[in-house]
Amino acid sequence: MRASELRDSLPKYFIAKNRIDLDPTTDIFSIPQKVKELYKNETDTDIDGVKIDFADKWVHLRKSNTEPIIRVYSEAHTMEEADALGKQIMDIVYNMTQK
Repeated sequence: MRASELRDSLPKYFIAKNRIDLDPTTDIFSIPQKVKELYKNETDTDIDGVKIDFADKWVHLRKSNTEPIIRVYSEAHTMEEADALGKQIMDIVYNMTQK
């Protein structure tokens, strides 16, 4: 089997990359854990942030150690699904951080 044939036989996934700019006074360290708690019925991983695995997609939140931002990476079978998942998490974080 050629490498291209092997690649074509694998499921296709798309990755969306986003960032959430936060106020410098925001408790950036608590946000990933709060999001994790909202999705406590899903499988999660705490390596380098919080990754939440759903049946056929995932999202990863990673805080910056140098600036008040959280990076949001999401992966799904279509770019639209990946974008929607990332936006869903970003909306949750924005709502958490409103004063």
